[in-house]
Amino acid sequence: MSTVNDLCQAMERIAPTGHAADWDNVGLLVGQRTAPCAKIMLTIDLTREVLTEAVSNDVDAVVAYHPLIFEPLKRLDDSSEISRILLGLISAGISVYSPHTALDASPDGMTDWLASNLGDGESMPLEHVLVRRPGEANKVVTYVPPEKLEAVRMAMASAGAGVIGDYTHCSTAIENQGTFYGGDSTSPASGEAGKLQHVTEQRLMMVCSEEVLASVIAALRSAHPYEEPPIHVIPLAGHPIQDSGMGRALRLSKPRSTGDIVAKLKSALGVDHLRVADGGVDSHDVVACCPGAGGSLVDAARAAGATLFLTGEMRHHDVLAARASGMTIVLAGHTNTERGYLPTLRDRVASLMTDSDVMISGSDRTPWSVH
Repeated sequence: MSTVNDLCQAMERIAPTGHAADWDNVGLLVGQRTAPCAKIMLTIDLTREVLTEAVSNDVDAVVAYHPLIFEPLKRLDDSSEISRILLGLISAGISVYSPHTALDASPDGMTDWLASNLGDGESMPLEHVLVRRPGEANKVVTYVPPEKLEAVRMAMASAGAGVIGDYTHCSTAIENQGTFYGGDSTSPASGEAGKLQHVTEQRLMMVCSEEVLASVIAALRSAHPYEEPPIHVIPLAGHPIQDSGMGRALRLSKPRSTGDIVAKLKSALGVDHLRVADGGVDSHDVVACCPGAGGSLVDAARAAGATLFLTGEMRHHDVLAARASGMTIVLAGHTNTERGYLPTLRDRVASLMTDSDVMISGSDRTPWSVH
């Protein structure tokens, strides 16, 4: 029988938690990994109505797109709605997994689905996911006399530096001209104190992880002949993943009017109306989108050449500023840009959890109504 841990592994394949925004709270939020997982329910929001539905259907786990636990809880009692839902989940033995922005960022995830409703074309993330491999968090740089280069390199490698993927002892050495002036109390390894010295050195560079950084520095100092070895520790940025990240810019295979795009969106998202702030461009070659609340990505969309931006909700003054810049804003309502992906997610989870029944909540819906 499948377990909650199997569900966690399946979701990690669909939406790696490392792709989530650093402010988010994703992964297994409630439950035991060893618990059985024969029935799974998908929802956007885990409300009291969804909880009641899950209990009545003997559900073992809920995949709730929005995290039920977002900010730290100081107590777990019946004084708040979130706590009451959590107590109900624990009482019923129901686990909860939330993918949220990890699912937004991942290939074939929620954002790619939303972008596909804008038309056909080639898309790319507005903000790429940056990934640092464990051994490449820092670059350690030192300057070594040529005859001591190998000793220092091997000492640093033995301490864990120079690991890139399945390769070890990776380094770069470049000839370098250095200078130093030793004070009266110094005893230079080459040259003499009290005079400006010019030396030929090798600039040695190796990557290392945060975990072994202190050991690498200690090994470097131990093997280095200088009294004061020059050491630079440079934090390294992550590598962008080409097809993963927040938002999407879509270069349409053929230009489309705002009216055509809006008509298709209403049908695809299952809504009766959309809010449109017309930026004055009649035909669009590049469009962009972000599920939920995507106002922070408007500038990135503009930089990508987009003249229309679709999201769920935005602040009023951000809409005004975007429209003034020539960007047409289309707002569909927060969860209306998300809920339509659940059938796709159901199929993806079911294909990986073949021993489990996967269903979509019938109680999950937008809190808004039109009067």
